[in-house]
Amino acid sequence: MNYKKSNADSYTTAPLPADSDTMQLDKDSLVLLTGVTGYVGGRLLSRFLKQGDFRIRGLVRDVSSLHIAAHKRLDICEGDLADRETLNSAFKGVTVAYFLVHAMGSKDNFEEIERVTATNFADAARQAGVKKIIYLGGLGSGSDLSPHLQSRQKTGEILRESGIDVIEFRASIIIGPGSLSFELVRSLTARLPVMILPAWTASKAQPIAISDVLEYLQEALDMRAVESSIVEIGGPDTVSYHDLLRLYADLKDLKRMMISVPVLSPYLSSLWLGLVTPVYARIGRKLIESLKNDTTVENPLPAKRFTVKPIGTEQAFRLAFRDEEVTFANTRWCDSISSSGLKSSYGGDRHFSRLVDIRSQVVAVDTERAFVPVQRIGGDTGWYFCNFLWRLRAYIDLMLGGVGMRRKRRHPIELRVGEVVDFWRVEDIEPGSLLRLRAEMKLPGRAWLQFEVQSLHRNSSVITQTAMFDPRGITGLLYWYSIYPLHAIIFRGMIREIARSAEAQTGSG
Repeated sequence: MNYKKSNADSYTTAPLPADSDTMQLDKDSLVLLTGVTGYVGGRLLSRFLKQGDFRIRGLVRDVSSLHIAAHKRLDICEGDLADRETLNSAFKGVTVAYFLVHAMGSKDNFEEIERVTATNFADAARQAGVKKIIYLGGLGSGSDLSPHLQSRQKTGEILRESGIDVIEFRASIIIGPGSLSFELVRSLTARLPVMILPAWTASKAQPIAISDVLEYLQEALDMRAVESSIVEIGGPDTVSYHDLLRLYADLKDLKRMMISVPVLSPYLSSLWLGLVTPVYARIGRKLIESLKNDTTVENPLPAKRFTVKPIGTEQAFRLAFRDEEVTFANTRWCDSISSSGLKSSYGGDRHFSRLVDIRSQVVAVDTERAFVPVQRIGGDTGWYFCNFLWRLRAYIDLMLGGVGMRRKRRHPIELRVGEVVDFWRVEDIEPGSLLRLRAEMKLPGRAWLQFEVQSLHRNSSVITQTAMFDPRGITGLLYWYSIYPLHAIIFRGMIREIARSAEAQTGSG
């Protein structure tokens, strides 16, 4: 796929900031971070905790909504940006404050909410003597900007009117797992084998990887605001939303028919979007109305004061896929249940592109004994529940050209990474704690089965069983949801029988 390079390189490179343009933070400096439960703010917080020696204060409306390990440099403060009186303590002693929130998900007038929150933030920052504000807004120019982009840029104006130095970054589409724009591309491409593309999908944008956005935000800590303090940031490629849909399909090896039409307004498209991807309906409608505007960098000079070299669109997509794999592999689903209160629903829960079915069972034995039936799964032991259905699935797999259950375990108890367990393969194992199996049967996607064991008390443990599926296109989604009632019966019975087996062990067992 060919992309048009932006005209950023036609400008003369501005010199890096001199010492007079920098402000150094030390271990006594305090940085206020809003939006720590959101997409950008949460990732920026993780970076700050790994780097730097300054103190961090996270502002949240509800402390119970933030699940992060305690850290000696982190202080969590409760406050509501819509309520000015709750902000005084949050801003006390703050040197630099980040404004990384928006109200697009609100049912009410989001423009008014964003005006109020920006006004309260600016007033509290001025009163507390904050030296600098760093804000992430939206890229776009012209007199016909969408309400979303108008509100984003109005927020920047309100922050600058405080008289405090403000560095306002304006970004186009942010590419990364969990980003709304990225998830919309994923949902549409995965669910629609035939896509009708209105004229507005030809609007131009300069997507930027989330890693590059975080680099800009972090580097701004030590930089003074200069000139207009508006920094337009974007990747090196100028693409359309149509290009992004095609690129995602190509990288995921999905065959998609895309038909361009001159009709279908952004408003009508947003209503259609609500039917196809209801989870993003409310906020997605506001975002999609802004896609009629080109969101490209017009003045690249301010961004050249930073050392960031943004990566291309395809590389950003590949990095997003890799980050998903790493996050997914390292996820402890037993922690997800306790921290986020995940509740089972039809088809399970979504985690990026994956569908997960999570079930837990408490057993009155220690973790070592609780793990014994887990590590014996498959082979002569079987799958604890409805073994005849597992054998039937193996037979079907053979008929489809798969491996079936012709392969057996090497050892009835011991397991090692890479070993075969019927039509699964051991992807990871931590004795007494974790077993993750990757399916090698014929499937319209990828599947895993993971077991975790955690200690509750001296003689009590919890076994968490997670079935995970990464569907390949609409076929994969139809497969998962059509057989989910059967899967639900099997998964429920399997965790129950594994728990019974753990508790039935004798003292010497």
